[in-house]
Amino acid sequence: MAGLEPLYAWAQAAISRPQDALICGVHWELVRHGYRCLGAGDEPGPDERKSELLPTGWEANKEVYTLRYKSTDDARELLLKAIMVEDSMILNVMDRSSQKVADVTLAVSDYINPEHLDNFHMVYKNTEELRTRIASGIIAPLGGPTEKAKKAPEAEKKDADLPRDYDPLRVPPRQPAGTRAPSGPSPLSPFAVGGEDLDPFGGRSGGMIVDPLRSGFPQPGIDPLSGIPGRLPPGAVPPGARFDPFGPLGAGRPGPDPDHLPPPGYDDMFM
Repeated sequence: MAGLEPLYAWAQAAISRPQDALICGVHWELVRHGYRCLGAGDEPGPDERKSELLPTGWEANKEVYTLRYKSTDDARELLLKAIMVEDSMILNVMDRSSQKVADVTLAVSDYINPEHLDNFHMVYKNTEELRTRIASGIIAPLGGPTEKAKKAPEAEKKDADLPRDYDPLRVPPRQPAGTRAPSGPSPLSPFAVGGEDLDPFGGRSGGMIVDPLRSGFPQPGIDPLSGIPGRLPPGAVPPGARFDPFGPLGAGRPGPDPDHLPPPGYDDMFM
């Protein structure tokens, strides 16, 4: 708890009971979260200014501690009342601007060693638990001054990464607009040797069935959206629908017609 030690040394002359040491620890947690103390009591005094130190007279009433805080960005002003009920301290904190209230009850013996009030290194215990109780019970419900500064850049960064027409309810396309599906390796590339063996019917670059007029060059694909001249008007096939070509395509196509090839197993007597 760096920073609490010099504060405790400065206030040690006024610390005579375990609850004084606990108030000192609670005060420093508020300072750590961006608040500064204005003074003691419900009403402001003359010449008040924000300070990380405890104000004069903070320990005057051992049963009820009343301290006022203001955030470093002047957005919030807190009124802290710490009330002793037997061996427990009830922290009641109100944000005067929003009228929000937060309450935390702390057992003094859980965090303070009463026999070591004169030794800072031994007076506090379970400091991490104390920090968590203050953060979850007071800072989180009321909202710390640094909360907006921490979250705003992260939110702005996330918004900047999204396109302006982003719609979380829209189903994304299978292929982004303006892009083309990756094509197979170029038949002219020396590293494409043997690739045709994986697709003998020419899906890559011609296959093993040789067309003497077009061998070695990729065949243009069929776009059903543009239609087939003389057979299928443009737009007859809906976008994304499966399309199986019918009839002889490419009338007047020179060279051998693949449809003239004999079917596999044509000479099998059991076919």
